[in-house]
Amino acid sequence: MIVPALSNDALLADIREANKSDDRMRMWWLGQSGFLVQWNERHLLLDPYLSDSLTTKYATTDKPHVRMTELVINPSRLDFIDVVTSSHNHTDHLDGETLIPLLQANSELTVVVPTANCRFAAERLQTDFDALTPIDDGGKIDAAGFQINAIPAAHETIERDDRGRCRFLGYVVEFGEHTVYHSGDTMLYEGMADRLREWNVDIAVLPINGRAPERRVAGNLWGREAAQLGKDIGAGIVIPCHYDMFEFNSELPDEFIAECKNIEQPFRVLNCGERFEM
Repeated sequence: MIVPALSNDALLADIREANKSDDRMRMWWLGQSGFLVQWNERHLLLDPYLSDSLTTKYATTDKPHVRMTELVINPSRLDFIDVVTSSHNHTDHLDGETLIPLLQANSELTVVVPTANCRFAAERLQTDFDALTPIDDGGKIDAAGFQINAIPAAHETIERDDRGRCRFLGYVVEFGEHTVYHSGDTMLYEGMADRLREWNVDIAVLPINGRAPERRVAGNLWGREAAQLGKDIGAGIVIPCHYDMFEFNSELPDEFIAECKNIEQPFRVLNCGERFEM
């Protein structure tokens, strides 16, 4: 099993050591699509999955979710979080065993979810509908100094509810002098790059596990597609994610790395638990 670069006490020590009142941005990959963003003594969690809920759920099925990377931290220890997002309802992006402890540890936590998913999310998180902060395609909210802008994600298509609200979103987060695009789970769709060029994206966080029918799950970008999307939107740097978590639904970052080098797209491949700074 893959051992995180930093985990548990060591990870918390690193986060605390880096926590300063300045405009520098720090980011840690927490596994799968989960990232902790730190800025100006504030903390944003993007789509965290910090449990073994899926491994337990599918252990006796024909689609076991065998974990590849050790759990980086128990979510109950993250008692300094200001904002957390869920891009869609799949458990590795909306996990009750992650988010309920976070809610218990952070009394003022802002939980951002797609408007189309609010009632489902409230049930899964065992909280009131009004305790969630809804957002839809084209919307923006301000939370703890982070401005979160929503655009569609195609997992594998752009899906809307009967009121036309997106079930899968990506988030462009602006704070200080920084802009981070976290795509959630997505494939390419028409007009995607044009939408994203409206922002000067410093960091694009993109999935690279691709798609294969035999996996029997909705697919994502392949590594080469993530590299090209970063190039097409003018991203300052691309960080890959959504791999090294479950054996049946992972890819090596080799294709992503090779294509980034080929098209001269700056990138950074993180180890789970590793800090990245701008």
